[in-house]
Amino acid sequence: QVQLVESGGGLVQPGGSLRLSCAASGSIFSRNTMGWYRQAPGKQREWVAAVTSGGRTRYADSVKGRFTISRDNAKNTVYLQMNSLKPEDTAVYYCNAVPDPYTYWGQGTQVTVSA
Repeated sequence: QVQLVESGGGLVQPGGSLRLSCAASGSIFSRNTMGWYRQAPGKQREWVAAVTSGGRTRYADSVKGRFTISRDNAKNTVYLQMNSLKPEDTAVYYCNAVPDPYTYWGQGTQVTVSA
């Protein structure tokens, strides 16, 4: 059974930081590159960052240098450390497999960057 549970979002001022977490079922986590996606109001969902099972990472240009993705294979958890947040980072953040996400999506976690 597919399970994805995101947490850690909140309201933060521009320039602030947040750390998101995503607990995934083992069947998803162990054999997939995992990543974070986000969807802002009125926009399509977009890919943000990815990490392979071996720890290699890649990022969308819009977050490169500000966000850091990591994973704990023992805990089936993927993290997203977000620094220097901007208002345009406001969105609901989701985790899923990369590059082919599962049909099932978790509830996401809301990140709002506002003064």
